[in-house]
Amino acid sequence: MARRESAAAGPGSRALVVDLIRSSGPISRVELVEATRLTQPTISNIVRRLIDDGVVRETGATVATGGKPRTLLVINSRSAYGVGIRVGADTITCVVTDTRGGTIGRELVSVTPAEGPEDIVAQLAALYNDVTLGLGLAPQSVAGLAVVGPGPVDVARGRFLALPGLERWADLDLGQALTLRLGVPVLVDSDAAAAAVGEFWGRQVSRERTFGCLYMNSGIGSGVVLDGALHRGASSNAGEIGHVSVLRDGERCRCGGRGCLELYAAPSALVERARATPDLADRLGIRPDDPDARAFDLLARAAIYGDGQARALVDESALLLADGALTLANLWDLDTLVLAGPGFAIAGSLYVSEIRRRLAERAFSRGVHTVEVDLSSNPRDAAAIGGAALVLQGSVAPGHGPQVAAPQA
Repeated sequence: MARRESAAAGPGSRALVVDLIRSSGPISRVELVEATRLTQPTISNIVRRLIDDGVVRETGATVATGGKPRTLLVINSRSAYGVGIRVGADTITCVVTDTRGGTIGRELVSVTPAEGPEDIVAQLAALYNDVTLGLGLAPQSVAGLAVVGPGPVDVARGRFLALPGLERWADLDLGQALTLRLGVPVLVDSDAAAAAVGEFWGRQVSRERTFGCLYMNSGIGSGVVLDGALHRGASSNAGEIGHVSVLRDGERCRCGGRGCLELYAAPSALVERARATPDLADRLGIRPDDPDARAFDLLARAAIYGDGQARALVDESALLLADGALTLANLWDLDTLVLAGPGFAIAGSLYVSEIRRRLAERAFSRGVHTVEVDLSSNPRDAAAIGGAALVLQGSVAPGHGPQVAAPQA
């Protein structure tokens, strides 16, 4: 696995042209020549192939320039569809998006007990088939499937190395098993990395932006997109900001370290503290057998509605995450940061406010530029949507995303 998905830079780059049309469209061929510094014949050849492949279409609109009117180009939203499945400790979410990142279908199911690898593969395959068949998608229109979950992951082999609460899933060659069963390309990746690509793709962010995503679910992760490509690291496990130590002699973490950020700021940590606070869990309606995700939703809602104890817990988490965001922004000199993941679904505004304040006061480059901080428009489904975006990026803009190849017969 390369240290980073290769960013297209050479003449004739399909990925570069697709990315510019995606982020800037509607755009003319002349504007593409100006933006890429490629020759007019080169751009014409690339655009013609993209139109023939159905990836790009002409809008029918033109721009008058005093000479020949310029025809405008946009991404054809129906050229292909991507499927993303996010695996959580209690639920599995399947999302289908079109080529521009718009969600056209979604299904949420509970995780069923699995006695062996075949049960796991069967459940995911059944969910994929239910959703795609229910939407009436032709098999050839689906670019592929990405299954995403908490890291670490072995992207090259298509397997999760550790899934908290789903130990039977670890070390299963999931990508290969699902590819053989479904007959479509299957990727396995981390939820934070997927969310970063999904937000970048769906928001039509320019490739000129240094784009970051802070992801919070059961844990805390991040992803950074540079020149239109996700920075992956040596093994596609870059961005684990949740395992930066914030307390030298803190608690022992599952990663082997001590005092990691997610031990004190992640939803499961806050739920544990809420349960340990006399009468707080009962007052908020948190039952002993509630999954952490539901319990945190109750805690976050109480914080928003003014419960003092609940707000204190969320505020402390926001302060710690603001430190994490500051580290991320300083390391990469970010100019855009988006918060995504179920952990931000209810109290995301509290986190956004604190992170904006911290970056405005302390970001190393604050005297040169601001860092835009926004909340995902769909925090809960960001990783599943991002999984679909991973597949589509690798299919329609090869060079910016992971290689998406048809399964071998």
